[in-house]
Amino acid sequence: MTISFLTYAMAAVFAFAPAAARAEWQALEEVRPYSISGKTGAELYESIGARGPEAGTSRAIAHTTFKLTWTRKYEPQGNACVITTNRPKLIITYTLPKPSAALPPAVEGSWNAFIAGVHAHERVHGDTIKAMVKEIEAMSIGLTVADDPACKKIRIELTRRLGEISQRQRQSGRDFDKIELGDGGNIQQLILKLVNGP
Repeated sequence: MTISFLTYAMAAVFAFAPAAARAEWQALEEVRPYSISGKTGAELYESIGARGPEAGTSRAIAHTTFKLTWTRKYEPQGNACVITTNRPKLIITYTLPKPSAALPPAVEGSWNAFIAGVHAHERVHGDTIKAMVKEIEAMSIGLTVADDPACKKIRIELTRRLGEISQRQRQSGRDFDKIELGDGGNIQQLILKLVNGP
């Protein structure tokens, strides 16, 4: 069986919740498997199409989501307002398929190569999320808005800047997916090897 087009797009879904200091922090990264079945590569891929995470009107092979919250402190300084504390808490979740039963040895080899490639793809999305959080942290710690003793204007300015950074991160993810999922792209090649294998 040959598949010439990627039927099930991968998706990076982003949930953004505001609030950083220059202390070191680490993202918590977790894998959330979903169960699929099959004894051949083609059957496994068909099961992914039926059970994969929803991505718009279709289903994805895998996706990356995150939850981002901040501990943030605004301090009036004279007639200005300054962000003096900005600590992120970032949880990244990779949703990946996992066969529900042992696979025949030849299929297991094909599967392991496929899922390693898919996981590597999703980790690139995770890296762009971590880079976004670091950019937000660098931009916002020490951010000062003049003539704002009640620390209201600074929140509006911060929200504007966060929106710009978030949009750049999302576009980066879309650009990466366009290459990876496009005709002849890495993910399409992984799918073809799985489906046309044992």
